[in-house]
Amino acid sequence: MNRIALDLGFIQIYWYSIFIFLGILAGLLVIYKEIKKKNIDQNFFFNMCFYAIIFGFIGARLYYVVFNLDYYLKQPLEILEIWNGGLAIHGGILFACLFILFYCHKYKQKPAKILDIFVVGLILGQAIGRWGNFFNQEAFGQITSRAALLAAKVPTFIVNNMYIQGAYRQPTFLYESIWDLLGFIALLLVRRYKYLKNGQLTAVYLMWYSVGRFIIEGFRADSLLLYNFKVAQIVSVILFIVGLIMFIAKKRGSRFTNLYNEENKDEVRF
Repeated sequence: MNRIALDLGFIQIYWYSIFIFLGILAGLLVIYKEIKKKNIDQNFFFNMCFYAIIFGFIGARLYYVVFNLDYYLKQPLEILEIWNGGLAIHGGILFACLFILFYCHKYKQKPAKILDIFVVGLILGQAIGRWGNFFNQEAFGQITSRAALLAAKVPTFIVNNMYIQGAYRQPTFLYESIWDLLGFIALLLVRRYKYLKNGQLTAVYLMWYSVGRFIIEGFRADSLLLYNFKVAQIVSVILFIVGLIMFIAKKRGSRFTNLYNEENKDEVRF
């Protein structure tokens, strides 16, 4: 399958870039809808998301480059070639969330509530963005057979593009995309809970994504490694623990205070 969606001669547009863009767009629409519902200033929202996306891209690329440093020290110009892949979502999440915490502190917003709004759009964006890996033949799994993939009801067009490095591979990008989509639905349902505290939705996101990523990463064949340990699995364990502690900590106090679904009477401005 051709990685290039559109070749204009002077510029080439890759499917990878298109799906990253579609993921960001879908995520922003979900976030924007909730921002309006919560009466949060739209200027605050647009400024925050603009910079969070930039910092997210920087973090995702730096994270990937650091764990492939030997290669990029020899090929430094390739650090800028993000259309060839090499964006690590954990790095993007870290940098984007750190910026959001800073931005909320600067403009005196509740970071827990803003992050709760943000993660619902984020996980939908992840589900869509994973398809960019499909076209780049990244995020693939261990060797399998064509017959096994077809028997598992994997669509033929996916199977055909899973012939990588001389063998058919498990479509782990697909597994994670489905897990993220289910996570998106789960977060929408959890978000409706009347007594949900600010910060608990973020905690659910961290736990949900980490469980799926840890399991799926075990099947991947192109993982980032640290002393023969898969980095994503180490980070997933850490984030799951953080999410669990956050969920329990946010539950403290009266069940009627610090609620995510509390009614906002006045528009929040900055």
